[in-house]
Amino acid sequence: MGTNYKHLSCEERTMIQLSLEQGCTLRAIARSVQRAPSSISRELKRNGWINPEAVPKKRGRPPVAGGYRAPLAQQRADALARAARCPSRLAQDGPLWGHVERLLRQRHSPEQIAGILRRMHPDEPSLQVSHETIYTALYAMPRGELRTELISCLRQARKSRRPRARGEDRRGVIPNMTSIHLRPPEVDDRVIPGHWEGDLIKGARNASAVGTLVERTTLFVTLAKMDNATAEAAVTGFSNVLNRIDAQRRLSLTYDQGREMAQHERLSEITGIKVYFADPHSPWQRGINENTNGLLRQYLPKGTDLSGFSQTELDAIAWQLNTRPRKSLDWKCPAELFMPESFDFFAHHHQLVALRT
Repeated sequence: MGTNYKHLSCEERTMIQLSLEQGCTLRAIARSVQRAPSSISRELKRNGWINPEAVPKKRGRPPVAGGYRAPLAQQRADALARAARCPSRLAQDGPLWGHVERLLRQRHSPEQIAGILRRMHPDEPSLQVSHETIYTALYAMPRGELRTELISCLRQARKSRRPRARGEDRRGVIPNMTSIHLRPPEVDDRVIPGHWEGDLIKGARNASAVGTLVERTTLFVTLAKMDNATAEAAVTGFSNVLNRIDAQRRLSLTYDQGREMAQHERLSEITGIKVYFADPHSPWQRGINENTNGLLRQYLPKGTDLSGFSQTELDAIAWQLNTRPRKSLDWKCPAELFMPESFDFFAHHHQLVALRT
């Protein structure tokens, strides 16, 4: 039984009826159709089933299947699926439609209308409506002059809504990708250093970018200066910083399916690193990098021009993160774990204290 519930099909209802006629128990029926016993119980109660054991025995034949009939149950389910469970809040004869129509004709957007109604009726949820409900009501109207007039009041005035991408990536297909699901088990174990997660931090108006890399085991961070967010710039920027790291500590890189990684095969040739790609719209598969990007925003705020940062300045920012004790590392520093042979935690922090005094 999966976590995503699906309504009973006509075949399943037929199997339920046949199993009842054969005297099967509810749990046996549930196993045969791979459903929860509670689902079978509710289905039978909804459709007039009578437990034979609860009915006094009388002469003559018992009721067939205890009163449950699969065709009638399916007919009832289809009718309920077609009928709305509750009336639309934006029915044209309802109390809200007049307000929404008036505000639309005043060239307010559906989102602005939703905000206006919330301010006008803060304590009356029945007189509030979301912008999605407004869009749905407009595009569900029958074709005619009123529909044309109201849709022409929208910013884009499109005749139909553009569906959002679901299950497909509008950013383009990256050639020869290797899925994150083919990544070796030791990457997930986070025991051996050398496996990285990567991303871009964008600047004002997405006109500038900085590459971010974080090592999964030690949380060691390195930043790459980039001229822009193109694939060519990503290869150049990431190659420059990765090749400063020992080869045994640049084993793999997990990235999202951003267009800047279109030349990942060239990056692998230059650095020897193996690139794996996370699933679309799945930032949790690169959660360490996402969290690190949030920390970096303290130094690289949103809305700023990132092209002004030199590689030396980016190295200094990364070093501040790498020398910061982390709770997840038992209050050790990423640099202390990534490069233990050349980093002395106590000497470093004593030096900082001396500089401040």
